[in-house]
Amino acid sequence: MSDNVGLATPRGSGTSGYVQRNLAHMKPRDMAAPYPLRGSSDANGVSGGPRHNKLRQPDKGLLEHDRKREVEVKVFELRDKLEEEGVEEDEIESRCDELRKKLLADMEKSQDRKGGSGGGGGVGPRRNFKMHQVHELADAKIRESERLRQALKISKDYEEGSHWKKQEERLKKALEQETDRGKDEMKSERERDRH
Repeated sequence: MSDNVGLATPRGSGTSGYVQRNLAHMKPRDMAAPYPLRGSSDANGVSGGPRHNKLRQPDKGLLEHDRKREVEVKVFELRDKLEEEGVEEDEIESRCDELRKKLLADMEKSQDRKGGSGGGGGVGPRRNFKMHQVHELADAKIRESERLRQALKISKDYEEGSHWKKQEERLKKALEQETDRGKDEMKSERERDRH
């Protein structure tokens, strides 16, 4: 065994004990950031400032499609129920159209309430999303962050860590002033020594 790699002894293992590199191993891509960094000059974001968290924006088209799909599922369930009851085709069509119009109108009203007040809306029941519902999850996360930002009265242009940057700048200024004073004192002492 060399450098704690491989078997302590090849006895009983059915191998020669020879250790070779795994060529199929893929290294993680640390250089590729999920989002470009603010103020970065490199495509990989290597030479940028601090990393800024940015919420992933949901695809509005997919969200709209899912909402319309839910409406159509309810309409189809009604159609199936009416066909089992033996209702005439014209009556089925009219009832399905009525339900579709009603559900679409309700969907528009709920969208206006959610979007009209700055993304806040009312505090509704929290939905448990499935793993494949990434766009719905992103939309819910954005709404939650917006509600929290409004509750804490944080401005929209607030940058994370700006307080610490200001404090660091003050400390640097104080250090510069101290070094300037120290240099001035040393100059005055040198002048005194010369005279």
